[in-house]
Amino acid sequence: MIKVERSEMPSNTLSRFLLATAAIAFASCSESSKNNNTQGETYTNQTPTNFTVDPSWPNELPNSWILGEVAGIATDANDHIWIIQRPATLDERETGATQNPPKAECCAPAPSIIEFDPNGNVVQAWGNPDSTKRWITTEHGIYVDKDNNVWVGGSFNDHVVMKYSTSGKLLLQIGELGKTNGSNDTLLLGAPADITVDTEANEVYIADGYANRRIIVFDATTGKYKRHWGAYGEAPNDEEPPVYNPSDPPVKTFRGPVHAVRISNDNLVYVADRRENRIQVFQKDGTFVREAFLSKQTLDFGSVWDLELSPDPAQTYVYVADGMNMKVWVLQRSSLEVKGSFGHGGRNAGQFGWVHNVAMDSKGNLYTAEVRPGKRIQKFRPVGGK
Repeated sequence: MIKVERSEMPSNTLSRFLLATAAIAFASCSESSKNNNTQGETYTNQTPTNFTVDPSWPNELPNSWILGEVAGIATDANDHIWIIQRPATLDERETGATQNPPKAECCAPAPSIIEFDPNGNVVQAWGNPDSTKRWITTEHGIYVDKDNNVWVGGSFNDHVVMKYSTSGKLLLQIGELGKTNGSNDTLLLGAPADITVDTEANEVYIADGYANRRIIVFDATTGKYKRHWGAYGEAPNDEEPPVYNPSDPPVKTFRGPVHAVRISNDNLVYVADRRENRIQVFQKDGTFVREAFLSKQTLDFGSVWDLELSPDPAQTYVYVADGMNMKVWVLQRSSLEVKGSFGHGGRNAGQFGWVHNVAMDSKGNLYTAEVRPGKRIQKFRPVGGK
């Protein structure tokens, strides 16, 4: 379930906050679990589906900035929050200050990449660090590795993943802008959606993606190809599967988009096959382990949009962003059994308008990113958390 809580804020915004919170109703999940099992947890959330939304986070953006669709969110080793958003998804009504001539005092598109501190203050922001090179046109996916390298994806017609320093210096590009060649090509990508890094092995895993139907792995320093696989650990097949029918047997290929990838502490690879409403689990070499389905009756854009693992050593829970049903699911990682969910479609604090991504910091605070119509980020504190 979700509650709305007060948090510390500057005095000049207190009155506005009180007015806002007076209009916000409690949003509770009808599927919320009553299980209070905390086995393996070291963070502070006693009931994994109970969170309070912090409506004052983040703080107001500087420079009259406004966010477009937020298509990725990640936390780093310092519990800073990074987002990747799409300035091009804003229309003239939202960017009056930048029209020629200006039509209004507000607003201006924010840069694509923004770093926030835990209190919701902007630390830095950047977009295209090199004006001599074309920037991606469809920002999609962000990951910050343990060395504080920032990995970002360009989906749809971009077909690239890029690795930057924290300050925005380009260190590596995987794929070529505007080029793709199917799911068994070892150099080019196909509208990638997500990235994660195995620091110990120095490998980057890419959920590839909207055009391709695979997980592909490269050396995280050189970009050298390592391996790839499709659904069930088989060679990927680019043939379009039949229209999804909940009563049909699962398709043997990723239906796609292959929308998220995460690696657990016990070396399992979790993959979101969005429109097939499923999570598939693999060993790092691509050996299939198991799968689970989530809200199988969901049609159209599917239920499994993004994955995040809880920060306790056992990573007891998997948090799943479900944009179509506009909620976050909570699964027991050991069994992939649903323990509950929270959220509901809407525009109030704690509700969602196409929740696209989830991320969690070391304290168990959950952060969400919304594409259209939400175009925002939110912070949820675990009940009983610090």
